[in-house]
Amino acid sequence: MYYVLPLITAFVCCFLAIRLVQPVAVKAGLVDVPNSRKHHSGSIPLIGGVAIYIGVIMSSLFFFSDTEMFHVYVLSASVILFLGVLDDKFDLSVRVRVIVQMSVASLMIFGAGIYIDSFGYILGFFELKLGVFGVVVTIFAVIGAINAFNMVDGIDGLAGALSAISFAVLAFMLARTGSSWYLLPALFVAAICAFLMFNLRWPNKGLNKVFMGDAGSMFIGLTIIWLLVIGTQPESEAFRPVAALYIIAVPLMDMAAIMYRRIRKGTSPFKPDRDHLHHIFERAGYNRKQALAYISCISIAIALLGCLMEVYLVNEAVMFFTFIFMFVIYNFILSRIWRIISKIRMWKNKRTNKA
Repeated sequence: MYYVLPLITAFVCCFLAIRLVQPVAVKAGLVDVPNSRKHHSGSIPLIGGVAIYIGVIMSSLFFFSDTEMFHVYVLSASVILFLGVLDDKFDLSVRVRVIVQMSVASLMIFGAGIYIDSFGYILGFFELKLGVFGVVVTIFAVIGAINAFNMVDGIDGLAGALSAISFAVLAFMLARTGSSWYLLPALFVAAICAFLMFNLRWPNKGLNKVFMGDAGSMFIGLTIIWLLVIGTQPESEAFRPVAALYIIAVPLMDMAAIMYRRIRKGTSPFKPDRDHLHHIFERAGYNRKQALAYISCISIAIALLGCLMEVYLVNEAVMFFTFIFMFVIYNFILSRIWRIISKIRMWKNKRTNKA
């Protein structure tokens, strides 16, 4: 019960928060309406992230270690959640979002005293120390993680499923080295499960649908990068820095690939479009549930690969270049995706005609 009770508390608090906040969100106009990019039906409350925040923070007050670093985390999380709520309501400019995200990164670095000071032995037989450049790298990492999970939130359940996978791996990695921070990602998994019940309307179709919103995806992205930085600190060293790539592989690769393609087209890397991985699955003829299942399986496979490599202490350079190879293949496939889709459709048509 010592391990189960915190998870039950986070789940129940999130579930009840959704029930209570839903009517308030509708009255306040904090809803997502269909447009050229969003093809859902009706106005959907954007309160999933707020509910996850309530579930995690409320349960943390009872079960998590009360430390100064945790206080800084709660402050940072509260700021980024508030930014997300404002963005959901008023559609803030990229500049405003990035400035606030940089401020939150500064809270992590100078308030909590943690930052990325080394990339480990990813290039071979010497440690790639960052020194003072670690501060700059950490700021970019925070902005990158926040926006990676924000960008991947495109179909029902996807941001929740991918973040739950990352949090589950983080909980395992931190727990195996005795870090008290293992409980935070575990609480997120429980709260996200409650959110997914409403978001996917499963197992009860009578549940009113809610979306995570930018508040949720930004909050989750910040927490994941926070835990990744904590896990690679010399005093804890729950995992080596290169393992972080595998823990957030799909959101990271999707963001990097799509921003690269946008820049090549001469458009803003932050300009929304319908070229994400889940959109490609849909255009290939898969429905949204199938796309969710396939992408989640890919994320689980890569995360498990990273876990196994970390547990068995595979050479960091091997891990790094394996990930780079996967990303190159991923980007290569996406650059030729329409040819591949055409061939898949031709193959499907031939099978249909034969049948």
